[in-house]
Amino acid sequence: MATIQRAIIDTATQLAGAPSDFDEIIDKIGDRRFVLLGEASHGTHEFYRLRAELSKRLVREKGFTAIAVEGDWPDCYRVNRYIRGRGKDHDATEALGDFKRFPQWMWRNADVLDFVGWLRDYSGVGFYGLDVYSLHASMQAVLAYLERKDPEAARKARARYACFDRFGEEPQLYGRAAALGISEDCQYEVLSQLMDLQKHRRELVQRDGILAEDEQFEAEQNARVVAKAEEYYRSMYLGHVNTWNLRDTHMMDTLDALATHLGKQSKIIVWAHNSHVGDAAATQRDMRGEINIGHLCRKRHRAETFLLGFSTYEGTVTAANDWDEPAERKRVRPALRGSYELLFHETGLSKFLLMLDELGEAAGGLHEPRLQRAIGVIYRPETERQSHYYEVTLPDQFDAIIHLDHTRALEPLERTPLWVRGEFPETYPTGL
Repeated sequence: MATIQRAIIDTATQLAGAPSDFDEIIDKIGDRRFVLLGEASHGTHEFYRLRAELSKRLVREKGFTAIAVEGDWPDCYRVNRYIRGRGKDHDATEALGDFKRFPQWMWRNADVLDFVGWLRDYSGVGFYGLDVYSLHASMQAVLAYLERKDPEAARKARARYACFDRFGEEPQLYGRAAALGISEDCQYEVLSQLMDLQKHRRELVQRDGILAEDEQFEAEQNARVVAKAEEYYRSMYLGHVNTWNLRDTHMMDTLDALATHLGKQSKIIVWAHNSHVGDAAATQRDMRGEINIGHLCRKRHRAETFLLGFSTYEGTVTAANDWDEPAERKRVRPALRGSYELLFHETGLSKFLLMLDELGEAAGGLHEPRLQRAIGVIYRPETERQSHYYEVTLPDQFDAIIHLDHTRALEPLERTPLWVRGEFPETYPTGL
């Protein structure tokens, strides 16, 4: 066994499924305000389960007050209302009902269902979405709020948002037409609506109390999402605009807005992919000028930020072959040569936590750039090197990493026939 593998074994904390597994990481987090928890895929059961268990301890022992996820604001806010006992949903399954668009399984799955049920018992903890995709759902939420608060303002908002009507429910059609000059863009209208909401905040909050403030904040955030989504979909067809940076900057700005709204004592846990959570400055993405939430959070709140990544060597994953295609239970190939995942596999440890600022003799070898696998909602094993690996320097990317040598697919609430069947073994149909 090479020196670096022995050094990792000496430094790592093996995970045994015991309550004490996270003691070291809880101590290291200390009084930090932002804890960002990654995942190496959007479809791995163990990543969701361990994030939930760690989040529970952070809520109970460190006073964390909110979970912010890589999900859409209006869909997540329905869950937030359920958790706080303010919604109309009777159970967690109903509360997850607005997660309808691809990839539905990312939040409508058994692990999130259990976690939302637990959060209901801790009704002081909020659940919020950071993402930018919900153009139409956020517009509808703004209109519904104004119909209750100010019907005349709702009429003006509806007239502004009618700018999108000719494109139906497909924001990509709007983005293409606006970017190519086929149609006027809606930038002025969406920004005007956001400014109107902000200008008339006091008038719209008609009674004192946190509930009225929460409703106004929810509406303003939906208006921000509309404005940023308009820019995002329009920018998709402008080659000089980095839409990755636009999206992650929006998610970080939402995190900051949420922290401000919840108050100085608030502490927030973020659930997102490693590619968003790990500091982009330590990855191949930096060479392309890309930033992400982890990088921005360190830049804006260095002393208050903790970044945790996850990795796996092999197993199964819930993913699709392409965008908008059905969820499948796909086999994850063993990690490639030259990757951190293979290096961790070669230690012989099945599950471990590695604090990356306490590496000892492992420091030198781990600071050498290596490949890291990233599976999103799409997994293409036939082009795995090109599609799912990029180069990183792990100790600069995260503060800690949890490696699970073998993992299994996340269980969707809606199982497709492809998911139930899973992938046939390579020897099918002979069985040899």
